[in-house]
Amino acid sequence: MLSIAEQFTPPGCRIVTVLKHGSGNVNDTFLVTVDSGGADNFILQRINRGVFKKPELIMENMRIITDHVLNRQKKGSADPGPPLKIPRVIPTRDKKDYLIDSSGDFWRAISFINGKSFERITNTAHATEIGRALGRFHTMISDLNTERLHNTLPDFHVTPQYLSRFDKVISGNRPDTSIPEIKKCLAFVAERKKFASMLEDAKKKGELIIRPIHGDPKASNFLLNRRTGRAEAISDLDTVGPALIHYDIGDCLRSCCNRAGEEKDPNGEIYFDTDFCHAILTGYFSSAAGLLDRTDRSFIYDSVRLITFELGLRFLTDHLEGDIYFKTAHKNHNLRRAVSQFKLMESIESQKKEIQTISKETNRLFP
Repeated sequence: MLSIAEQFTPPGCRIVTVLKHGSGNVNDTFLVTVDSGGADNFILQRINRGVFKKPELIMENMRIITDHVLNRQKKGSADPGPPLKIPRVIPTRDKKDYLIDSSGDFWRAISFINGKSFERITNTAHATEIGRALGRFHTMISDLNTERLHNTLPDFHVTPQYLSRFDKVISGNRPDTSIPEIKKCLAFVAERKKFASMLEDAKKKGELIIRPIHGDPKASNFLLNRRTGRAEAISDLDTVGPALIHYDIGDCLRSCCNRAGEEKDPNGEIYFDTDFCHAILTGYFSSAAGLLDRTDRSFIYDSVRLITFELGLRFLTDHLEGDIYFKTAHKNHNLRRAVSQFKLMESIESQKKEIQTISKETNRLFP
């Protein structure tokens, strides 16, 4: 690990520690601390090649995004709020954006932003900051030509594709319905599968358009200033690419409005907090007013409902396939995650009118 980290530091720079960092479900992440020598502390990551088949495309996207944002900031573009930091690529000693080691593992280094991340939202002020940061990020990349970006995960967030995979899995390997959680999850999916293509159908009709998006704006990917509490950075650009912006908005609401957090025991209380939803959308549209039209905004409820269904479906499918995508801590970890997402979705469905009202209110505040 030390020899890998050294490849991303200037000659003569002394590395002090390489320690595991964060709680991501896909890549292996480490914080490298250095003793000056012309370098700062940085993040070292081993990209999961089982998930990202072409990790070099991740790095191309990251270069395009970071260069685009830097150019906007240099030109003094009137982006709302204080500048939003994003991780920058740290090249190897031979000026490459990544390193492939002797075992074929793919490594990259990015700048370390010393902000505070949270697995779950703590209060409405925190929620508002998350919304503002996502709105700023979308605004900063809104004029980027999506044709320049690669799809690092083909069909990522295209729910009908996940449903098709799920159908193949259960037809080829009959799930054990004697397990109550599996039986309940299968029934849950069967009852709701008809709406899986809602956003993709709207895209085909021209009601929604492709934009550059983050792809994974969950609560822990926003970094807050330790002193002021303001959101100052957004991390994890691996899933940046061309898609519907509603996947970002829906996923942010799904993650941040779940007070229980992503890893809550599904036997406990899990619900969608509409106060947080109101705060996030207020913050978002205060930063991204004018970015979405009335039609775009009319799909917000559908977005958070669909993305929650999609993630639960992905967890369930991964469990049935033998846990090949998401990292797990125990045998039924992905099954437990699926149950939690489906419970969260039931809470979202029970508050449909309130979520739609919140969307309309923020539309009036920030037309």
